[in-house]
Amino acid sequence: MLFKTKKILIAGVSALVLLSSQVQAITPSPQMIEQFMTLPKAEQERLAQQYGIDPSMLSGENGAPNQLENPNLVDERQQFDKSGQPIYNNKRNNDHNVNYYDNNNDNDGYGRNEKEKLNFDEDKGELKRFGYELFRGEPTTFAPVSDVPVPSEYLVGPGDNVKVQLYGKDNEEYDLVINREGEIQFPKLGTISANGLTFSELRKNLTLRINQQMIGIESNITMGKLRSIRIFIAGDAYKPGSYTVSSLSTVTQALFVAGGVNEIGSLRNIQVKRNGKLVARMDLYDLLLRGDASGDVRLRSGDVVFIPSVGGLVSVTGEVRRPAIYELKKNETMAQVIDMAAGVKPGAYPKRSSVERFNANSLKTILNVDLTSNAGKATPAVAGDVIRVKSATTQYEDAITVVGAVVRPGKYQWYQGQKISNLIPSIWGDLSVSADLEYAIIIREINKQGDIQIYQFSPVKAINGKELSQDLLLNARDKIIFFNFSDEIQNRYELNKLVKERVEKVQSLTGDSLVSSDLFSEGFSQLNKKKFSARTELGGVALKPKEEEDEVVVAAKAVEAEVNKMLINLFEDIDLIKLSGVMNREELLYPVIKKLSFQGRAGMGVQTVRINGTVNHPGLYPLSINARVKDLIVAAGGLEEGAYTARAEITSTSTTINGSKISHKNVALDVALQGDEQQNVVLKERDILTVMTTPDWQESKSIEIHGEVKFPGQYNIRRGETLKDVINRAGGFTEYASLPSAVFVRESIRQQEQLEIKKLANQLRRDIATRGVSKDGGVANYADAQKMLTDLETIQAVGRLVVDLSAISVGIEQADLRLEDSDILYVPSTKQTIAVMGEVQHAATHRYKKGLTLEQYLAMSGGERERADGDRTYVIKANGAVMLPSHSIWFSNEDTLEPGDTIIVPLDTEYTDNLTLWTKITQIIANAAIAFGTVAGL
Repeated sequence: MLFKTKKILIAGVSALVLLSSQVQAITPSPQMIEQFMTLPKAEQERLAQQYGIDPSMLSGENGAPNQLENPNLVDERQQFDKSGQPIYNNKRNNDHNVNYYDNNNDNDGYGRNEKEKLNFDEDKGELKRFGYELFRGEPTTFAPVSDVPVPSEYLVGPGDNVKVQLYGKDNEEYDLVINREGEIQFPKLGTISANGLTFSELRKNLTLRINQQMIGIESNITMGKLRSIRIFIAGDAYKPGSYTVSSLSTVTQALFVAGGVNEIGSLRNIQVKRNGKLVARMDLYDLLLRGDASGDVRLRSGDVVFIPSVGGLVSVTGEVRRPAIYELKKNETMAQVIDMAAGVKPGAYPKRSSVERFNANSLKTILNVDLTSNAGKATPAVAGDVIRVKSATTQYEDAITVVGAVVRPGKYQWYQGQKISNLIPSIWGDLSVSADLEYAIIIREINKQGDIQIYQFSPVKAINGKELSQDLLLNARDKIIFFNFSDEIQNRYELNKLVKERVEKVQSLTGDSLVSSDLFSEGFSQLNKKKFSARTELGGVALKPKEEEDEVVVAAKAVEAEVNKMLINLFEDIDLIKLSGVMNREELLYPVIKKLSFQGRAGMGVQTVRINGTVNHPGLYPLSINARVKDLIVAAGGLEEGAYTARAEITSTSTTINGSKISHKNVALDVALQGDEQQNVVLKERDILTVMTTPDWQESKSIEIHGEVKFPGQYNIRRGETLKDVINRAGGFTEYASLPSAVFVRESIRQQEQLEIKKLANQLRRDIATRGVSKDGGVANYADAQKMLTDLETIQAVGRLVVDLSAISVGIEQADLRLEDSDILYVPSTKQTIAVMGEVQHAATHRYKKGLTLEQYLAMSGGERERADGDRTYVIKANGAVMLPSHSIWFSNEDTLEPGDTIIVPLDTEYTDNLTLWTKITQIIANAAIAFGTVAGL
């Protein structure tokens, strides 16, 4: 019998567990848990593992009380694209990404399937209907919600269960049902009427009857299972129809069961009709905006929830907290609509709000509304209105902007009587360590048009000395720029990082190289470097070394537009203001120069001056009020070493009716710097001050001498000094010096050679593209040409100059040469080898033997290869000169080989149309290889 009972228990619990795993809405009852606990532990674990049940749930280990949950009545609505195709997981059936919201900015509140995202679609910038996101799903079941507390005002009716527990003299429990006549058949008490009573009234009546007729009995009366009622949802619901719901259901619960309101349904006029009469209205905006659920009445059986079509719609956009499309009621004002949108933002300017409205001719008109005035707030809102709340200006009324070499750049409060020393009280605490203490400027607006004037002052005299002429009074909206005395010590990583983030659309600027390149400077240079000095070559002649790679130049041009916009808005760009301390003078002055250029009008020139020559920061500067020559010198960072102070030149441009006239004037710069008014003249717009260099002045120049001299090292040279002079200063040559093998390298020659190699490579590239490289156009010859082109493009010129040290050492003046900065002389020790390179069987270096001929050295390297061009064999002498052997098979006296020489056997190109070009190429490659080998140890 025990075994049979055990089997029954296992079967019962298994069925219940299976049921609970399949139906999420059923919670295991206490009886199930009690039966489960009577099973052995092994059986409990087996059932839990088999049906995926957490044993702690049935064993009560979690200790958590059973929670009542409403069944899931609503799932996500099926979405459709504009063509009517269903969308699954925000994708079409063909798995293409499709946005299922309408792009049409019609603001009419229709097209629900295409405009499911409501309020404001940030991706598309279109408004959405307010409140409709509350109903984003559709019903999945019509199961009534019953596991909720019953309120005391609940009106009981037929079908409701009333549980009565009696205790005292007798202990009994009754589960009573209200019949169709609204009566309860209570054992021992008879029929009790419940018709029209609330739950609290029924409980009071039952308690009274029990106390009167059942002596010594106390009662506990609760509601059991509630009846279900049938209601109708009509009108513009998402799923209109008849629904069975709990007798506790309200209007909002009924709306959720029906999936909510469709795209043309009203949220503000939901009606409840009972027996053909309107008994309640509900405005969902009261619930959504104010949390007022007083209109959410409880429904009765047979009630009709009717959703009429939407009323007038008004769109609210701009500087409001909740831009959306709102439904209007009659006689609502602009103030009420703005309240629906949660009010205006702090940055709004409601005084100049506008309303787009259709007139009687169905044409759009604009109505200006002051939402700060009572009249504007009381303006009636009309269906179809589009209310735009404008934003306030970003301009500051009376702030002072400080940028540049300060510790805390930004905007500061202005007050009457404020001076520079009040704003920047300490040089050490407020200015950067690298700040220029002699030059700063104030940009001051002089009229409503925003025209500016420039005032120059000395920070050290204004802050420390508090001199009246320098510690200037500040005006509202002044902008102050402090500069660095040197632009080369600033860390511009963060500045370049900001540029990178703002020009990510430029594909050529992606990658880590941006971080290490000064993009801001390169981009800015494109705005100014349109002059001759920026060129690296002219007519094929190298002018200056090429300081940047082509890729960086391209990147700089790409960021030019962005840097331009950034600098123009320097005083309003918060991020740029924070990084202004690492900008150079040209960058900080750029917006000022641009503004002065814009305000230059006919009859009034642009208020700028330029300084050229031997100063620390030459360039274009704003012309400050009453600026003189000394002021411009200070602005340019002072004079450089070697500046000629006896005379400077001012070039002035005057404009008349007949045209412009240019004049020149000389000033004594040294006297002007001492403050003499006759020489320290007042500057005019477009003046150019040129500071000359002292005659015969030169920067420190030096050359290097290595190898077999008595005192090798670095020697400073004067202008016009010769190689013989420096060799004598180095103590002359040692007894082991090999004068014919000397190597002399010059930077200017290297630049010229590199330019020629580039031109030759371009010519070879064109030849390969236009014709075959051999007579038969064979593939092998083409491959050789490509390989040669690659070798040529990778060659780095050396800049070797052939010098005759033997002639120089014996005093022949024609062999001597004047030195240039960075020249290098290497005097090797005596060599005893001859090298053979090129198209030979075995390129090698052989010991020099006096009397051996070129043919004999070639034979020692295995002879020439099949493709060798023996007729053009040449010798590179130890001093770098090239010697072509005589046409006879025997060398003349001039053709005698010497130690350190190199024999080159070139490749037979079989290209008779351009033989000279190929000879140059092979010779350059060979010479470069030898030169690199010679100077490798320098």
